[in-house]
Amino acid sequence: MQYRTLGRTGVQVSALALGAMNFGAIGRTSQHEATAIVDVALEAGINLIDTADMYGGGESEEMVGKAIAHRRDDIVLATKAGMPMGEERNHRGSSRRWLVTELDNSLRRLGVEHVDLYQIHRWDPSTSDEETLSALTDLQRAGKIRYFGSSTFPAHRIVQAQWAAREHHLSRYVTEQPSYSILQRGIEADVLPVTEQYGLGVLVWSPLASGWLTGAVRAGQDITTHRSTFMPERFDTALPANRARLDAVEQLAKLADQANLTMIQLALGFTTAHPAVTSALIGPRTLEHLRSQLAAADTVLPADVLDAIDAIVAPGTDLAAHEKFDTPPALLDPSLRRR
Repeated sequence: MQYRTLGRTGVQVSALALGAMNFGAIGRTSQHEATAIVDVALEAGINLIDTADMYGGGESEEMVGKAIAHRRDDIVLATKAGMPMGEERNHRGSSRRWLVTELDNSLRRLGVEHVDLYQIHRWDPSTSDEETLSALTDLQRAGKIRYFGSSTFPAHRIVQAQWAAREHHLSRYVTEQPSYSILQRGIEADVLPVTEQYGLGVLVWSPLASGWLTGAVRAGQDITTHRSTFMPERFDTALPANRARLDAVEQLAKLADQANLTMIQLALGFTTAHPAVTSALIGPRTLEHLRSQLAAADTVLPADVLDAIDAIVAPGTDLAAHEKFDTPPALLDPSLRRR
């Protein structure tokens, strides 16, 4: 297992990190299976576990807490807040009122006294940076969080938050967690240059592109990944974006064969090769999935393979740009761009 420094924190984390979104109802992973996955991941050298309050409505945090009991000090533990937790309108977002309350809920579910990294799950346009950073700084000073970060923030919001922290003499985000894979390379154009400029650690999610890069999705066969059952539009090959993805996958599969690699090794080796990326988050549902992904732990792609990937999907290109979660609100709501 390779290890990198998480931004400028001095904390050493594994190049592959364990994402726990699939623990519980979302991935149909039981507590017994989740604990076994954590056991094998830790034995393989993974030391960062990432979850969120909204995964299964808190179920993932509870399962992670049980799985790491009695070995908390060996783990860099990360969770997130900000996505809706029920129908109550104030049980979401990044206001001081909600973050102070929800962190206590997360600590209770995890069964710990602090988390190492607390992340704002999505940028909240209704809350000022000063409000959010002030609350996070106070929670840090209270010893409930060691560091805090952002997740899926547009590049301009990362810059704005860094400026606000300096302007108001507050602690700053030290990490960003964006989506990144061979098929979704848009962050190379703006987000990654910004994180490098500010020395942020980068934990990328969906490096296997929701299953597209596992080897299970190929032309001429039924697509039956776990994600395809509850997000069928992302795998409907009648849609132009999905046809483009399928074409790229076929070319990548040939490249992987020529390089004597699995598709998973190619995909994870690609994401961890970028100098701005600290860790790639893997989210196995089963031990079999985990072991196939751990096989990529020490994969280092040579320059000719990386060049071939660039020829298939150009740097800075998203093959499914409509699936991004960092689009400015005014591009989605016409009323915000009209007087």
